[in-house]
Amino acid sequence: MKILVTGGLGFIGSHTVVELQNKGFEVVVVDNLSNASIDVLDGIENITGKRPIFEEFDLRDKPKVEAFFQKHSDVAGVIHFAASKAVGESVEKPLLYYENNLGVLVYLLQELTKKENANFIFSSSCTVYGQADELPITENAPVKPAESPYGNTKQVGEEIIRDTCKVTPNVKAIALRYFNPIGAHSSGEIGELPLGVPQNLVPFITQAGIGLRDQLSVFGDDYPTADGTCIRDYIHVVDLAKAHVKALQRLLNGENDGNYEVFNLGTGTGSSVMEVIQSFERVSGQKLNYKVVGRREGDVVQAYADTTKANRVLGWKAESTLDEAMMSAWEWEKKVRR
Repeated sequence: MKILVTGGLGFIGSHTVVELQNKGFEVVVVDNLSNASIDVLDGIENITGKRPIFEEFDLRDKPKVEAFFQKHSDVAGVIHFAASKAVGESVEKPLLYYENNLGVLVYLLQELTKKENANFIFSSSCTVYGQADELPITENAPVKPAESPYGNTKQVGEEIIRDTCKVTPNVKAIALRYFNPIGAHSSGEIGELPLGVPQNLVPFITQAGIGLRDQLSVFGDDYPTADGTCIRDYIHVVDLAKAHVKALQRLLNGENDGNYEVFNLGTGTGSSVMEVIQSFERVSGQKLNYKVVGRREGDVVQAYADTTKANRVLGWKAESTLDEAMMSAWEWEKKVRR
C-alpha cells in the first residue's frame, strides 16, 4: 500500500518513514526542506534498504497538491507532519503559522474528500491541554485556550478534521497528541537536527554537552514540583513512530470506532528538567554546564500522559526509558559533529 508522509524528512517524519518501510508499506515523502535535509533520504535508505519516493514542493501551493493526488491516485493513507512547530516563532509570526499549519491541512483534506476511502493521521500535540486540571492527562481532559499561535493551530487543526469527518464518511482520521519526543534511531543514521538554536530541551542539552552551546538555561527552579523545575513526558521518537503505524493500520483494517479518534502518545511518566539533565550526565559520563534563570512565559508546570487508551485500543506502549532515549540522542549528536 502506498502511504504519503508529509514532512517525512523531519525528525518524527523520518523515523515514521523507517517504521512504515519496515512493515512493507510503499512510502512517498513530500517535504519542502525548509526544516530538513535531503541527506535524511540516505539515512532512511541505509536503515531500511529502500529509498522512499521523494517529491520536493511546498504544500501551500494548492495546484501542486492537486497535481500530486492526481499523479498518486493510489495513495491509501496520509500521515501529516508538515507544519511549523516553534512556539516562540509562532508568537512573532502568527500569520505564517496559520497559513502553513492550517492552509495546508485544508488543501490535503479537500483532496482526501474526493477519494472513495481516505485514511488520515494527524500530528497533534499535548499543547491542546494547556495546564491540565488533573494529572495524568486523559483524552477527555478539556482543551484549554492556546498559549501560542502554534498551539492554536493544533486545536483548530483538530476541529477542522473533526468537522470534515462529521460530514464526509469516506474520510477516517486519527489525531495523535504527542507529549515530548526525544532521541534518535539506534543506527545513528537519523535523528533530531534543528536548524539554528534548538527550541527543545534535549537537543540543547546534547549541543551544550558537545560544546556547541556555552551553557544551558534552566527556566525556573521555583515551581511546585519536587525539585522546583518543570515536568514533562519525554517519549523516544522510535516509540512514537511505531504508534503512527499502529494508528494507520487501525484505519486500514477498519477497526476504528467512528471516523474520528484521538489518542495521547507519551510514556505515562513525568520527568523534571533536572532529572533530564541528570540522565544526560549519567549516560554521557560528563557534567553539563547549566544555570538556573527566570521562568519562561507560557511554560506549564507539569504535563504527562495517561496512556491507557493508546495501550488498550491501539495495542501500543512506549518501551524505551529516559536514559535509553537520552543515550540515543547523545550518540546522534556525537556522530553529527564528527
